[in-house]
Amino acid sequence: MEYVNLGKTGLQVSRICLGCMTYGSPEWRPWVLSADEGIPFIHRALELGINFFDTADMYSRGVSEQIVGRALKDVPRDEVVVATKAYWPMGDKPNQRGLSRKHLMESIDGSLKRLGMDYVDLYQIHRWDYATPIEETLEALSDIVRAGKALYVGASSMFAWQFAQALYKADLHGWPRFVTMQNHYNLVYREEEREMNPLCVAEGVGLIPWSPLARGFLAGNRTADKSGETERAKTDELAQSYYFQPSDFEVVNRVSALAQKHAVKPAQIALAWMLHKPGVTAPIIGASKMPHLEDAVAAVEIALTPEEIADLEAPYTPHAILGHA
Repeated sequence: MEYVNLGKTGLQVSRICLGCMTYGSPEWRPWVLSADEGIPFIHRALELGINFFDTADMYSRGVSEQIVGRALKDVPRDEVVVATKAYWPMGDKPNQRGLSRKHLMESIDGSLKRLGMDYVDLYQIHRWDYATPIEETLEALSDIVRAGKALYVGASSMFAWQFAQALYKADLHGWPRFVTMQNHYNLVYREEEREMNPLCVAEGVGLIPWSPLARGFLAGNRTADKSGETERAKTDELAQSYYFQPSDFEVVNRVSALAQKHAVKPAQIALAWMLHKPGVTAPIIGASKMPHLEDAVAAVEIALTPEEIADLEAPYTPHAILGHA
């Protein structure tokens, strides 16, 4: 495993981050693994050298955080980097969502309780809150950092102008600035290359993309009739609305061909491509089968030539903005 700085911070993270949305309660999503099924993945990730784990309060309504905490409880705290997020509803009441001071202060305490930790390394806003002034959100996050409940703050999918505004406001008031951007980015969704990724590179913000395998689409096992072998493929309507353009299938064809050339899996080529892109710190991968986790770690060692990268990218066609809300 390779380790790199998280953006411009001194924090060292593995080049693969294990996303823990997959571990929680099957009642929340049918493809989610229970605690007994999910904890072995976190332990195997540690064995493989992964030290970076990402979850969120809304994943299985808090159960994912509980599972992450259980899995890591006997691991020295200075050996792991734990990230969580807040924004999406955690209940039906008006103040159980968003990025208001009230909700953030309650959310960080709830997350720490479920994780069984004194602090998280990275506390992220899960989306942009149009109902709350960004100054209110940033000041609340600053107070959370000053209280020692989070070491760094990060953001997730939004428009580049919004992120630029947030960075400017943080600098203006002396509040901690976002050190990471967790955005939607992969070989069949590259709209982030137009504005967000260059902004993050210029500002030293680390990219930790979600869905680097396009919700499994880049594994090469999807078909144009929207069928799939896995439970997630069969029930994930979001993936079917995001991808499945004709050009997307041509990208997958090229990924599969290059995978044959390198004698690896298509998903490994898709991850290797991302690890070659400017600004990318650690793609966030999900794993519901142990070989998927092991393959992702092995992808760190795959070197692609500029010509191979260009060939993978050539069929891409623009997509509508996806993932900001």
